[in-house]
Amino acid sequence: MQNYMSLGQNGLDLIKNFEGTRLEAYQDSIGIWTIGTGSIRINGQPVQRGMVITEDQANQLLTEELNHFVEIINQVVQVDLTQNQFDALVSFTYNLGDGNLRKSTLLRKLNAGDYQGAADEFPKWDRAGGQVIAGLLRRRNAERDLFLS
Repeated sequence: MQNYMSLGQNGLDLIKNFEGTRLEAYQDSIGIWTIGTGSIRINGQPVQRGMVITEDQANQLLTEELNHFVEIINQVVQVDLTQNQFDALVSFTYNLGDGNLRKSTLLRKLNAGDYQGAADEFPKWDRAGGQVIAGLLRRRNAERDLFLS
């Protein structure tokens, strides 16, 4: 990729829409303790039952985490991207982690210049704990649509 990119409003809106924001710790669909807008760590420590944060803390956590994933996308993607493609990749990686992105066929196809093939990989990431999750499939399809727009 030639220029450093930042997350755009479309990507931020997609992430916030699918993650939602909860100020009290809760378990996600596979039992991982989560807080804020999809955060699983606070100051490097795993979120635990009973934790409560403020709206400002939730926003700060989200900003810090998104900055991390923006850096990852800027490092691992080797082809030019549109803003919407970049945003879709940040959402995907925020939800699944950079390890999954790095080993994915999606990234391999993208870096080979196969944008359509990469887009078609998004819906394949619709499982959590071995089960197809309808909400994940909706998110992957929204990411794919954003990537292709």
